[in-house]
Order: sequence, then C-alpha cells, then structure tokens
Amino acid sequence: MGDSPLLPRRRALKGLCGLTLGVAVAACGGNDGEPVAGPAASPGPSPSPSPSPSPSPSPSPSPSPSPSPTPGPITATTFTSGLANPWGMAFLPDRRILVTLRGGSLVLVSADGTTVTPVSGVPAVNSNGQGGLLDIAVDPDFATTPWVYFSYAESGSGGSGTAVARAQLSGTTLQNLAVIFRQQPKVSGDGHFGSRLVFRADKTLFVTLGERQQGSPAQDLGKTLGKVVRIQRDGSIPSDNPNLGSGALPGIWSLGHRNPQGAALHPVTGELWECEHGPQGGDEINIVRAGQNYGWPNVSYGCNYGDPYSGDDNTACRIGGGVHAPTYTEPLTYWVPVSQAPSGLAFYTGSLMPEWSGNLFMGALAGNGVWRLTLSGNTVAAREKLAFSALATRIRDVRQGPDGALYALTDGNPGRIVRIAR
Repeated sequence: MGDSPLLPRRRALKGLCGLTLGVAVAACGGNDGEPVAGPAASPGPSPSPSPSPSPSPSPSPSPSPSPSPTPGPITATTFTSGLANPWGMAFLPDRRILVTLRGGSLVLVSADGTTVTPVSGVPAVNSNGQGGLLDIAVDPDFATTPWVYFSYAESGSGGSGTAVARAQLSGTTLQNLAVIFRQQPKVSGDGHFGSRLVFRADKTLFVTLGERQQGSPAQDLGKTLGKVVRIQRDGSIPSDNPNLGSGALPGIWSLGHRNPQGAALHPVTGELWECEHGPQGGDEINIVRAGQNYGWPNVSYGCNYGDPYSGDDNTACRIGGGVHAPTYTEPLTYWVPVSQAPSGLAFYTGSLMPEWSGNLFMGALAGNGVWRLTLSGNTVAAREKLAFSALATRIRDVRQGPDGALYALTDGNPGRIVRIAR
C-alpha cells in the first residue's frame, strides 16, 4: 500500500519542530545531557568548570600590644651656675626665672638657663649675718599687672627686721617700688629673719617671719617676730584674718614660730604648709592655720644648743618635754636629734615624674640635700633624701617649674640652679 497523502505533510511538520527546538537549545548555550536531534552545528567553546570555592582563611591572631617604653631615669643636672649666694627664685609666665642674691641683687635667668641678666631698682638691704635679699614672688595677675614681691632684711631704728616690698618689672628694671609690710619691732642681731612669700588662692599674701633669735616674742601678739602674717597685695589687712584679741598687731595669722624658711600652698586643700628650723634638732613641718600657736619657745622636739643626749635619743633634753598638744599645735613631722636646717618647700603636681605626684619636697641647708616626703592626706607616710650628687650640698630653695620639672637652688658662692627631671 502506498504512503497516505498526509504522510509527507506530517514529516515536514516533524522536521520543522526538530529544527525549532535545536535553535532554541543552541540559543541557551546547550546543556550537559544528550545532544538534541537537529541539524549539525559548529561546536561552541567548552564551558569553564565552576571554580572550587576557596577555603576561608583562618583569622590572623591579633598582634600583641607593644610594651610601653620604659621611662628614663630621673636625673639632677645643673641648669644655671655662677650665682652669688642665691636665696629665692620665682618663675615668670614666659619661663624666665627671677633669682634673689642675698647680697642685695636680683637677676633674671633666661628660660634655657644660659644667660643671667641683672635687674636694677632693688632697695637697700642689710646683708649681715642671715640677712639680705630673701624671697621673691610673682603677682597672680602678672600678665596684666607685672608686680613682683620680695622680702629682705631692712635696717632702721632699733636694729633690723624683715620687710616686704613690691615693684613693677619693666624689662630689667624695677619701677614704682613700695614697702607694703615691716616687721615690728626692729631689733639687734643678724639672725632668724625667715622669710617666704606665698600667694593664697584668694590673692592674699602669706609672709613667714622669724623671731630674730629673740625667743619669747614669738608668743607676744604685740610683735610680729616669730609669726606668719597675711596681707593684701597693697599691704592692707584682710577683713577675715583671725581675731586674736585686743593688743594683737593686725595681720597676724599664726604665732609660736622660730625661723620658718620654707612655705608652700597645698595644691588640693589650699592650706599653707611651712617648715622651720628647730634649735639642736626639732626642725618641723606644719600646716599653718588661722589663730593657731606652734609653741616656740615653750616647746620643741629639739634641745637647747649644747645639751647632751645619748646616742640618737634626745628625749631627756627636749624643750618643754617636746610634746606640743594640747596647749600647742603638733607638727606633722620633725627631725631629731640632728637638725636639717630646712629651707624651700614645694608640692609636686607635674607630669614628668608621675610617681612623685602629690609628694612634698624640702630643701636642707645643714642636711645638704632635698628631702622627698610621701603623704597620705595630711600625714607624712614616708620620707627620704634624694640620692643625687648634684644635690649633695646646701639647698636654699625648691620650686616646681612650668615645664613640670623640679628646680633646686644651691646655697653659697657660686650657687647653682639644679633641674630635677627625666
């Protein structure tokens, strides 16, 4: 039997469907299965194999922190030399240093310590014995009113006494000088003038005054021997000074002091701390509070000169038995049986030597050096003398500089400024 007349049409349709399917598959890039029937075509490029996924890298361990650099040692080096019997020093806002010379001169040391320039206009001083040009302080408002204040031994009727003057510093000249305080009365003798100047936060001025080797006037409120006084910058008397009764001279803040040659303001409490010479032993550090009596000459942990004692125990010869309380104010600490002859006093608040932050530093004349006192509140927890050869001499003053270093002023001629820092 022959083919049906519809058979060729069905075959044609079948071929057309196959062709259409092949074109569609080719347009989709082929497949991975059997090839689809259809007209032959040029083979395309083989598909790239899918890359195997890379394994995630293990996280690198965090690097160990670099150890903090070991701070260098603290050193004591000469900053300025060639000073003739220096006594006190004060930093100006531009880091230059005013230095008093006991013979009656004032000099200005450059900020780098390399040059020393005389300052003119200093009043006449009595430089006999322990007298001379003594301490110096810079006005709290120096940038706008460039006053400087200095204490000195002044001669006059009856002998000599401690005086305080102020003047304006213009270049290297003192101008408009005025005496704002005079110790009363002037007496004979050339010892125990004090004297340190310390500004309080309220800009009043503390002046420490020795008893001029007279002893008993330290207890006499009609005299300013052996006292700490507080005055305004122009010498007038603050209205809130203690009322010490009729007959008390104006300005007296405290009494019963022997020869206070160091003083500093506590950086936290704002109270005045001072150090003073004992007789034979008995040097003291005190907090000086309004109206309080520190006992001299009635009591001391020291002995009268020449009194014998056994070994290091001076208990038997202590003046008035030594113990101050309850009649008088006890010192925070004292030195026995040998005197250190304390001088300048400074609290350290800088960042160059953080391990010393809050410590108190005291110069020593007879003791040849600088003492470091560790404090716990108002208690002296420990004390040691700094072991630097540059400080193994008579120290007259100690100050903290604006750079965070400590500066010590050596006594004698030639004297030096020693910088303590790392």
